[in-house]
Amino acid sequence: MALVPNTSSRFISPVSSRVYIPPTNQLSKTAAPSLASPALTPPTSLALKTSLSLSSPALIGISETFSNLKKQGKVAFIPYITAGDPDLSTTAKALKLLDRWGADIIELGLPYSDPLADGPVIQASSKRALTKGTNPRAVFSMLKEVVPQLSCPIAIFSYYNLIVTHNMDWFTSALKYCGVQGLIVPDLPFEESASLRKEATRKNVDLVQLTTPTTEKHRMKAIAEASEGFVYLVSSVGVTGARPSVNPQVQYLLEEIKEVTTKPVAVGFGISKPEHVRQLSLWGADGVIVGSAIVKLLGEANSAEEGLRHVESFMTSLKKALP
Repeated sequence: MALVPNTSSRFISPVSSRVYIPPTNQLSKTAAPSLASPALTPPTSLALKTSLSLSSPALIGISETFSNLKKQGKVAFIPYITAGDPDLSTTAKALKLLDRWGADIIELGLPYSDPLADGPVIQASSKRALTKGTNPRAVFSMLKEVVPQLSCPIAIFSYYNLIVTHNMDWFTSALKYCGVQGLIVPDLPFEESASLRKEATRKNVDLVQLTTPTTEKHRMKAIAEASEGFVYLVSSVGVTGARPSVNPQVQYLLEEIKEVTTKPVAVGFGISKPEHVRQLSLWGADGVIVGSAIVKLLGEANSAEEGLRHVESFMTSLKKALP
């Protein structure tokens, strides 16, 4: 995928063939928070688990969502938005509206200062959110209030540095406490994901693995076997962002993945038009992920209300193109 961490805390991108060294101020800005924060009480991981079991509603899981849709002959529609863009109150409203407008799963991105797997639209979105002071603790606090009001599961999209600098156990406990069902980490290679897979499994959070057009078949098989919830097929090499057409290789990649797993496969990166989602459904995709096109509508609107109206119209056109 995009970023490959090694033991020296450097990240090498197979997409760009460049080396990324996390800025030193990133760690200071995102130092591990105290779980005693009012935003995420109670103060221990054990207490987090207890609180969840006592107060959280029974949520429909990601796998169950795909299973229910398959029985109906439908393809999952998975919109992506960036948390905190333009602000967290709008994000909370957008999550409820996306759910009402027919989202089957919602992918919520945590803003990060160096989102190297993302194109200019989502990079700008992250920058706006960070400027407003958005951080994981604030996002999780918002989700704790909003998730019980949703009928569809939430999957968090987060870069790995955000997870390890906040402490992996804290982060996954917070996901469970908030009722989040899935986690997508684009810069964590499958070979180095065992620790996070273990923590996510303990917290009943699906760690979704990604495969790309350049992934070798034997590795793709291992990724598909380890992925929980669904397999994320990146449609093309490069960063996120709208593209004029869907990579025709995706049709054959879907066939290859489905030869080795019965798990659902959702396709993302560059999906931005009704004809894209229609084509993917014909090729056998179990889900379609639309991000940059939605984020752009929200980010370029004159107001949050206008942006949400544009998103509703856009989502309607995409949903009509799906079975």
